[in-house]
Amino acid sequence: MAGKLFIVSTPIGNLKDITFRAIETLKEVDVIACEDTRHTKSLVSHYGVTTPLTSYFEYNKIKKGRYLIGLLKEGKDIALVSDSGTPGISDPGFKIINLAVENGIPITVIPGACAFVSALVFSGMPTDMFLFQGFLSHKKAKRRRQLGFLRQEKGTIILYESPHRLLKTLGDILDILGDRDIAITRELTKVFEEILRLKVSRAIQHFTAIPPRGEFVLILKGEA
Repeated sequence: MAGKLFIVSTPIGNLKDITFRAIETLKEVDVIACEDTRHTKSLVSHYGVTTPLTSYFEYNKIKKGRYLIGLLKEGKDIALVSDSGTPGISDPGFKIINLAVENGIPITVIPGACAFVSALVFSGMPTDMFLFQGFLSHKKAKRRRQLGFLRQEKGTIILYESPHRLLKTLGDILDILGDRDIAITRELTKVFEEILRLKVSRAIQHFTAIPPRGEFVLILKGEA
């Protein structure tokens, strides 16, 4: 009988933001597949989890994916975790989940923290209809095309962005989507958690004066 793949949500910053069920699952499975074993080691050590870790990230996802499916077929239970939040959201976790589906492997989800959901409700913008775009392309031409497709989007738009590309992305948003309302969150649940609610043009001025640090979630008002 095949083992089961557990998709386990982990904290996005504050280590207390993990469920009892998640900790119990991490202790009971045979292997934990994670993006960065060093990062996950800090979490599991904090909660006394001694389950073996194995790396599963963007650049080994094909080879390691086959290996993990092999373990599951042998009857091993595996927990999939990302560096933070819910696996499969803007990370390579979706690939092993897809492989498990294709191979008839039982799957279950242990729900928990998710950065874009937290940022959306934190923003105060409409939550009844939204589009999660994740990370835009690091290539300018493609990034601008992606934003062009969002020009007529009525729902709230959610983007992830890194600090070194934030100003470039904000500049493209201003050019293509206009000077609309935006909420920018950084370091959610951490000591230096911050949210700015302002216009895109003001956000550009702010981060030109104060260099961006940390990981960002951008919440944009939809087309009126």
